Amino acid sequence: MKYNYQKAMVLLRAKLNISQHELAELLSVSYPSISRWENGHHEPTKIARVRLEELLKSNNIILEEVKNDEE
Repeated sequence: MKYNYQKAMVLLRAKLNISQHELAELLSVSYPSISRWENGHHEPTKIARVRLEELLKSNNIILEEVKNDEE
């Protein structure tokens, strides 16, 4: 099962009302990485995915809600 991390990041940022820069700080990555991931140019690294999943969980956002549409 492949999750739509692009959609997950947008949803998380909206819920927390934070910028891409702020999300980058929370995930310990660069702003350009967040931008590339949200625009679908790249997927997050394994470490970033784990951190993102922890943030989603702690904010009651279930990854199953952001599965890729084609599945």
